[in-house]
Amino acid sequence: MNALALHEWHEKRRARFSDVNGQEMVLDYGDWAAEHEALMATAAVLDLSCRGRLCVVGSDRVRFLHGQVTNDIQRLGEGEGCYAALVTAKGRMESDLHVYRLKDELLLDLEPGMGPQVAQRLQKYIVADDTDVVDVSGLYGLASVQGPAAEAVVAGLNLFASLPGRPLQTAHARQGESEIYVANHPRAGAAGFDLFAPANVLESLMERLEARARALGGRLAGWQALETARIQFGIPRFRADMDGSNLPLECGIEERAISYNKGCYIGQEVINRVHTMGHVNRELRHLRLSREIPEVPGKGAVLFAGENEAGHVTSAARIPAGDVFAIGYVRRQFLSERELAVVTSAGRFPAKVVQRSPQDSPPA
Repeated sequence: MNALALHEWHEKRRARFSDVNGQEMVLDYGDWAAEHEALMATAAVLDLSCRGRLCVVGSDRVRFLHGQVTNDIQRLGEGEGCYAALVTAKGRMESDLHVYRLKDELLLDLEPGMGPQVAQRLQKYIVADDTDVVDVSGLYGLASVQGPAAEAVVAGLNLFASLPGRPLQTAHARQGESEIYVANHPRAGAAGFDLFAPANVLESLMERLEARARALGGRLAGWQALETARIQFGIPRFRADMDGSNLPLECGIEERAISYNKGCYIGQEVINRVHTMGHVNRELRHLRLSREIPEVPGKGAVLFAGENEAGHVTSAARIPAGDVFAIGYVRRQFLSERELAVVTSAGRFPAKVVQRSPQDSPPA
């Protein structure tokens, strides 16, 4: 397991640790319910350095990456970003990623443990291109502030002349010899900012963010609070809700991850053919389960439409207020159903499909 650079710092704050895909992360600081409340009501400060970070560099970096992922990289100006997928020649998911166009490089933000795999996949297709892929996970950490007061927390650092106003826009500032980047990135809910900081200033940055958050009624938070909020808002996560067996069109990410006007990329022919002429056999849906369910369904719990098996659960969580939410795949013939049921060892319980409004959707 790859340990967090700030392990001792978190340990002094009574953190409990776990791992995700072989990367150490803070599970909580002893009260995940209070941490979830801060994320929902004020501000939660998280160390997300367990996530992967790659830089694509060189004069051909934009053209090269444009030909590798599902979204339009060439349209991005400096300080802009997008969400995208990396797929096989058969259109199957290899990873999702956030791409930020910085002055001299493209910064890729990945799920924990995905850095080496994505770097290897990209380097495989570098032939005569003036480009390279560098894993900067050990050089740059990732601090995140999520919640309604996130902007006030980050603005209170007085580091940035102004904060990026739209999702996945970035800004940067210098702190001594170090350059810090901030991205507008709501990871669960209406507001959030990610700060990519050199390893040598990450600790001081986390301390300042923690102090600012506490002054506004917020606190440090761990993975469990963020993961619960993610499921509460129906945001799919790679390796949890989508994997190499899925087409991106099945995963609820089509509108924000795929450009159908960008031209060629690996897997594009399959993706476009399904989009224009075919259909997928299942789609991801966000579900609200009965509060009476005694146990949170595990991955693979079966969904039913009447007496017919309709799909399965991929993620589920109970929020502190008692409501239970889930994400799961529903077969094509049952996609019009709004009332399903989930079966666990405790019995059969109602599962309603959530009608999510556009403002609740994750950033494009």
